[in-house]
Amino acid sequence: MKIIARRMVAALASVFCLAGTYAPAGAADIIATAPSYREQAPEVCAQNWVLSRITGKFRYQVTHVPGLPNVGLVDFRDIRQKRYEPAMSDSEFTRTYCEATAYTSDGQRHAMWYLIEDRAGFAGLGHNVEFCIVNFDRWKVYNGRCRVLR
Repeated sequence: MKIIARRMVAALASVFCLAGTYAPAGAADIIATAPSYREQAPEVCAQNWVLSRITGKFRYQVTHVPGLPNVGLVDFRDIRQKRYEPAMSDSEFTRTYCEATAYTSDGQRHAMWYLIEDRAGFAGLGHNVEFCIVNFDRWKVYNGRCRVLR
């Protein structure tokens, strides 16, 4: 039992040490000269990494949720930002709400809403992308007709 406790303490200590090495860059750092996510907010809805993440999550969804048609996303059109909510403190996330028309491999088009959260990835690093496509939210995770993300 003591060996397990020691291993857990060692594992937690290494996680906290690694977490300290991923501190955000300060204002004087050279890395900070690149445009930040907040400065790109109006264009972020149409960026390839966002649409690729949605495509991957959608593929997983139609593969693992019973009753959904086995289709893929093939195109996005009419992409626009609906709302931008900057973080008001260090403990909040910056959120960008977007809307688009998604085209599936069966030729159908669907209304889609999505949310991009800054600093909301694993362990506070990176971004989180949540999306909802009308008629593909079988379990009503985002309420009826994607109301939560509108």
